Formats: sequence, C-alpha cells, structure tokens
Amino acid sequence: MTERPAQRVPNRQLAALIAEAGFSNAGLARRVDQLGLEHGLDLRYDKTSVTRWLRGQQPRGTTPALIAEVFTRRLGRRLSAQDLGLDACAPVYAGLEFAATPEEAVDIASGLWRKDSGSHAELRKIAFTPAGLVVPSRDWLIGRPDERVGRGADPAAGRVPSQGRTTVPRQRQIDRGPGQRVTGGDIAALRSVSELFRTLDHAYGGGHARQALVRYLEHEAEPMLRGTYGETTGRRLFSAAADLTRLAGWTSYDIAAHGLAQRYFVQALRLAQAAGDRPYGSYVLITMSRQAVYLGHGREAVQLARVAQQGVGSGPPPVVQSLLHAAEARGHAVLGEVRAATASLVRAERALGAARPGDDVPHWARAFDEGQLADEFGHCHRDLQQYRASAQHAERSLQLRSPGYARSRLFCRVVLATARLGLGELDQACALGAEAAQQASEMRSVRAVEYVRDFERRLEPYRDAAAVRTYRDRVSALP
Repeated sequence: MTERPAQRVPNRQLAALIAEAGFSNAGLARRVDQLGLEHGLDLRYDKTSVTRWLRGQQPRGTTPALIAEVFTRRLGRRLSAQDLGLDACAPVYAGLEFAATPEEAVDIASGLWRKDSGSHAELRKIAFTPAGLVVPSRDWLIGRPDERVGRGADPAAGRVPSQGRTTVPRQRQIDRGPGQRVTGGDIAALRSVSELFRTLDHAYGGGHARQALVRYLEHEAEPMLRGTYGETTGRRLFSAAADLTRLAGWTSYDIAAHGLAQRYFVQALRLAQAAGDRPYGSYVLITMSRQAVYLGHGREAVQLARVAQQGVGSGPPPVVQSLLHAAEARGHAVLGEVRAATASLVRAERALGAARPGDDVPHWARAFDEGQLADEFGHCHRDLQQYRASAQHAERSLQLRSPGYARSRLFCRVVLATARLGLGELDQACALGAEAAQQASEMRSVRAVEYVRDFERRLEPYRDAAAVRTYRDRVSALP
C-alpha cells in the first residue's frame, strides 16, 4: 500500500500573531515587500502568498526573518522566525542588535569579526538600512551604564559564552588561553595597532589593510575580551576594542560594504558603552551620520548628530563640540536646508574658535582642526550650490591639511573642482578633476572613485568642450 505524502500542518502560530497584530493577509504581504526594499530585495508577495504560509508552506530564503521583523516592529517585542511557526533563520538585523549586556556585546561583535575574516563574501553585500539606525542610537542615549565589565580570575566562573563555539582553536590556545590575564601592555598594543591601521586608511584607502584589521580583531582582541581583567582594565579594553571595531566599519564603508559597515558601527557603539566612554560613543554616532550623508539619508544624518550632541556628556571640549555641529550641518546641507546648515556651521566655527592649547582633547578628535572644518564648510556649500563659498573653503582646507590625509585631500580637491565647474571655470575644474582621478587610481577606496565619478557626471553637459575631452584623455591613460 502506497503511503500518502505528508500533509502540511496549518500554521496556527502565524495565524494567532496575524490576528494579534491586526494585519490582513494583503497588509502583511505589503509590509514584507516594503521591508525587503530596505534590504535591497525586490519581493512580490501578495495575499495569496500569506494564505499559503498559513496552510503550512515555508517561505524561502531570508523571508522568514523579514516576516519576523515585521511582527517585531508591529507588536513591540522581539520575535524570531520560529516564534511564527517558520523555519529557523538568522535575524534580518543580525549585527544591528544593541546588546543588553557586555557579555552579549562580545558575542555579537566577535561573531561579526569571525564571519568577516572568513570567506563570507555575501556579508560584504548586505544592504544598508536606515531603519537599523533607530534602536541602537536610542538605546545608547537612554541606556544605563554597565555596572560591571570585569571578569574574575576563575575562567570557568567568569567566562563569556561564545555563540556556536565550544572550543578555542589550537593556535589561539598557544598565544592566549581563555581566562589569561589582560595587561596594560596588551591594551597599549591594541591602541598602537589602531593608529597604524588608521594611518594606512588615511593615506591609501580602506581596502588596503581592512582584512588584516579584521583578522587582528578576531585573533587578538577577542581572546583579550574573553580573558581575565578587573574593572579599570576592562573599561580600557572595551574602549580600545570599540576604536578598532569602528575603524573596521570605517574601512568597510570606504570600500562600499555599507551594510557591513553599519553593523560594525553599531557594535562599536555598544562596546563604547561598556567602556563607559560617552564621548567616544558620540564619535561613533557621528561616523554613522557621515555614512548616512554619503548615502543621501540626510534626515537620519541630522538625527544621529543630534543624538550624539545630547549624549556626549557634560562639558565636552570645544573641538568635540565643533565636530558634532559640523556633522549636523552636513546632514542639513544634503537636505538643502540652508538656514539650518548655516546655523550649525556657525556653531561649529564658534566652538573651534574657543579651543585653547592645553585643552584635554580625546585622541579621536585631535585631527579635527581648522583645515578639517574648512573641508566641512566646502562640502556643505557645494551641496547647497553656493559654489563661490565652497571654492574658498575647499582651497583653504587644501592649504592647511597635512599630506598624510591623502584621501581627505582628494575629496576636497573634487569639491573644489565641482565648485569651479559651478562657477563656469571649466578649464580649472577639469585640471583639478584630473589630479583627483590620478590620486584615486593609486588608492583602494571606492569612495574616492565615486567622488571622481560624481564629478564626471557633472561634466556631461560640457562633454564636447575641449577641456573635457582633454580631461577624458588624461583619465583614460591612467593605469
């Protein structure tokens, strides 16, 4: 006798949650499609699709995670695909969680490092999602400080659980066994490595040594975070790990791995909270704001900058205040908000003018000087189509900024070229653009290439002019 094929079991869990959320089948399908768009997915679900899910059909790919996220947003509590009676699936916002505890923060961050240091090319294709900015920035702003981050001398008693791992690789056991005590020298080494990678990034682009940085986080920073340390050392350790993680995000951003960069920034923000370092947390938010500006999300950029201003703590030095206001100005400028951008720039200029030698400026803000502020002015005026002011500030920035900031100088040169073009000075614009294109060809920076491409798009109306033909000949001859 032939057995009948197994019948699908109706999904009562999903039906109950649909009723609780007050969704129609068509409404749920529409929300799943909309969430898919946030992640760069073109989904075409409809009410018939939901009917099939209710009858027991399992949606494919990442769809279970998207459905779970739709219900999470609607009902205000975290739900997994399994809670909906669907097959287990990694959360759609994996890596964007703002961990509840330092232990969980180590698990999430280290999981990200391990995946990125391996052959997970798909990780670098994850889409940036503006919606993923809301919860981490809110939780950082209103969250309570972590009372304890130290880990005791007994490794078994104080060990941070590691998701999906039960053993430590042999090489790691030789170099730094679980529970080994972390010293001041270890943290100094983390800081030195951070400066090394930062210098490489400024000069040659984020793609030059990004992978080496991620592997360093996996093989050195993670074992330290799972080691043994007291409260003071632990705070310093989390601070150093936050800085390296932010830098991993920054270099990912520079190679256009925007979803991955976003996840690094969120985890850097959480590690900074564990360090008890509110000013550095505000700096991470400013980094997130800059990425949002670059991607054209001006409203989110402004909101992130304002959260950073609110949460930075009492009495930040004038240089830090200037940096925060300048970031807000960039967001307003992208939105075309002339008055708001101008007001933020004025506040930034006044704050920097109040800086004095001997101010206690954190290491991450020391590069923000008159030359950097002039660069911010130049970008803002360009976005507001105020080309004469943009040219003046861009020229001043190029005069003041050190050659070591090669990529920033390239960006500023393109801003100046764009301003010259806007003023009708085509020959100068093309000469500046060709210099920038030459520099971009020597870097491993997608942002540098995109700056040049943006300039070239602006040249299109003048494509038959002699200066533009000369520019294209010079650029086409580049290696």
